[in-house]
Parts: sequence; C-alpha cells; structure tokens
Amino acid sequence: AGAYLIDIEKSEDDRGFFSRLWDKDEFSKKGLDSNYVQISISGNIKKGTIRGMHYQANPYEETKIVRCTRGKIYDVIIDLRRDSKTFKEWFSAELSADNYKMMYVPKGFAHGFQTLEDDSEVTYQISQEYMPEFSKGIKWSDAAINITWPMEPTIISQRDRAFPDFG
Repeated sequence: AGAYLIDIEKSEDDRGFFSRLWDKDEFSKKGLDSNYVQISISGNIKKGTIRGMHYQANPYEETKIVRCTRGKIYDVIIDLRRDSKTFKEWFSAELSADNYKMMYVPKGFAHGFQTLEDDSEVTYQISQEYMPEFSKGIKWSDAAINITWPMEPTIISQRDRAFPDFG
C-alpha cells in the first residue's frame, strides 16, 4: 500500500524520445512525497550483488524514487509500517536501463536490490538527508519475510550481512 511502480511516458520522434522522470506538481497532485533533498548513485560491478534491505528510522524516514540507469536489477521493497494492511509484505520489480521503470518507495519501507547484470547502476532521489545514526536494515535472507531472490548472491557487504531479521 502506498508504493508504486512508475512507467514513464515517452514523447517519441525521429530523434528518439524525451520524458519527464519527475515533476513536483504532478507528484503532489497524486498525494506523493514531492520534496527531495538528495540524489545518489550506486555502481555495482558484479551480477548477483545484493544491496539491502535498507531504511532510515523515525523521525528521519525517507521516500525514494529508484531507477536503474545502466544494466538491470531486481528491486525489492518491504512494508515496515505496523499499522499498514500490507505490513511485512514485499514487492519486487525488474528495473533496467531499457524498460525505464521507476520504483516509488514511501516512508516506512525497507529497500534493496540484486543486480541481474554486471556493471549495473542505480540512481535514487531521496527525500531526507542521510542520518547515519538512524540508518537501519533488515537481513536480506530473513525467513519471516521470505524474499524470493532470482539468483544466488555473489557479493553482500559485511554491514548488510550483519543486519538482524525483522521477524
């Protein structure tokens, strides 16, 4: 509930295409967070790399818009909002440089991904400043969440390996 997979609208002609990826007024009209303070990029060398499952705790929760700008990823979100009808449920989508889809990740969700191709790159628009002391995570392999990853992991950081299960 509250998360969206965004398909962009392309205006195409003989030169190629043009598309607006984000519009503050359009997002606001639809009731989506439209205040972003940071844009980040993640470069990933090897296919099978897992990054996640990350979130920032209250009062510094963040909304993210995630897009794969090179390669391909399996993008995953988990609803951590205890009062939500989709609490502890996860959703995934393939994001790639070719399909131009974006994931809207609302506050209260954990986010992560697995690279499906070598040299994949991911861009994030983020609504909140990074606050290291509020940066949290859930183990990518938590049995209670039971995410179905598309392949065996090749690389996972020590930090991501050390995250606790959400249970």
